[in-house]
Amino acid sequence: MSSPVAPQNEEVAGEQLSRGLSNRHIQLIAIGGTIGTGLFMGSGRTISAAGPSVILVYGIIGFFLYFVLRAMGELLLSNLEYKSFADFAGDILGPWAAYFTGWTYWFCWIATAIADVVAIASYVAFWWPDLPLWIPGLALIFLLLALNLPPVKSFGELEFWFALIKIVAIVALIIIGLYMVFTGFSSGGSKAAFSNLWDHGGFFPKGFMGFAAGFQIAVFAFVGVELVGTAAAETKDPHRNLPRAVNSVPIRMLLFYIGALFVLMSVRPWTEFKAGESPFVKMFALAGLAAAAGVVNFVVLTSAASSANSGIYSTSRMIYGLSRQGDAPRAFSSLSRNKVPVAALLFSCVFLLIGIPLLYAGGGVAEAFDMITTVSAICFMFVWTIILLSYITYRSRRPHLHKESTFKMPGGIGMCVATMVFFVFVLWTLTTQESTLTALLWTPLWFVLIGIGYLFVRNTPEHRVLRGQHADKVVAEKRAAAAHR
Repeated sequence: MSSPVAPQNEEVAGEQLSRGLSNRHIQLIAIGGTIGTGLFMGSGRTISAAGPSVILVYGIIGFFLYFVLRAMGELLLSNLEYKSFADFAGDILGPWAAYFTGWTYWFCWIATAIADVVAIASYVAFWWPDLPLWIPGLALIFLLLALNLPPVKSFGELEFWFALIKIVAIVALIIIGLYMVFTGFSSGGSKAAFSNLWDHGGFFPKGFMGFAAGFQIAVFAFVGVELVGTAAAETKDPHRNLPRAVNSVPIRMLLFYIGALFVLMSVRPWTEFKAGESPFVKMFALAGLAAAAGVVNFVVLTSAASSANSGIYSTSRMIYGLSRQGDAPRAFSSLSRNKVPVAALLFSCVFLLIGIPLLYAGGGVAEAFDMITTVSAICFMFVWTIILLSYITYRSRRPHLHKESTFKMPGGIGMCVATMVFFVFVLWTLTTQESTLTALLWTPLWFVLIGIGYLFVRNTPEHRVLRGQHADKVVAEKRAAAAHR
């Protein structure tokens, strides 16, 4: 079978991304992309909305997204010429899927990085409350550009240490929090105890609707779990490193999400958490540990910067892939001497400037953060759904590849359907609050815009050829699949 991601002309043929990421790089990139503002800042809102039941919320989301990753892993390893999930979506579902998936994923991470710009301005205000918000926002954008210009190995090394800081901080928080609980630490009339998980209205203090509301922002905390798939194109040994990274996801979820939230709500009653504040910082600040709170605030700030850095890395590679398929301007397919898609990188960084005026939106930082993260989460669910649809189609048309796979998705098609039903439930939860409903109603505008763009792209000679080749391939694969059965 011909390569689904083969370059369309000789000029691009020699331009290839470098496989410069080792196992430790891809493992920590996967963690770094996952642990960001959604957990450090967004968890304040989820706790205030759902109470202790937010622990169950994070567990359920993590359970279903694990199957998305396993589906993606099997597909990526079925053809090592796939550089990202946009590649296998285009190869399996058709050129339209590569276009919509690639551009939507780019938009997802741009929205996420903008949310990080907004969050970082809030974190910096912890030390310098009188500093104009646009200064740290603009500084971050220039920093991200500088960090992504060196070779990918340098990016991997940087993210390795960024992620390590997050891991050490969360593990330290869990250990210190447990120490507070076992020693009966008290502050402001509140005593650290496991009973805080059920003494203030029970485990479901706001009933089912409160529990459902927790899914709204909690989904955003998981954006980036699929980043391991984007990095697969630049890892040295994908057959070994990709499965190891994917299979470590449940352990990460248990420790970094559920473990941290369990300790936070044991040290302080859930009623003391509120949206727009980082529970990690407030836990130490309210306990009278001002110096520790400053350290944690620094960790949270670097975490947001790391998340944004992962997003800029991911979007530049996605735009690079789109340009090689004819879905973006050819200029974005050029690489620097360091094998970095500089034009695509600059393009993504320019859009982060949108975050600067949002800092001065009428509702403040918290409202801007909620709006952006909701839009981002909706678009990420679209991308995750495309991954699942690609897997279902792959199982139907390429049963021999599934049979030969050494990294089969557990649950198969049944779990794909169950996960998509879960995504429908999450969309419904977004309709229950005014702020998230507004974001939900505005999000289709993005698909209208790229849909208009696709009307032009699909009529190019290049796309006519791609559609014809895909149609012929589908017919041939269906015949082969029928014969194979």
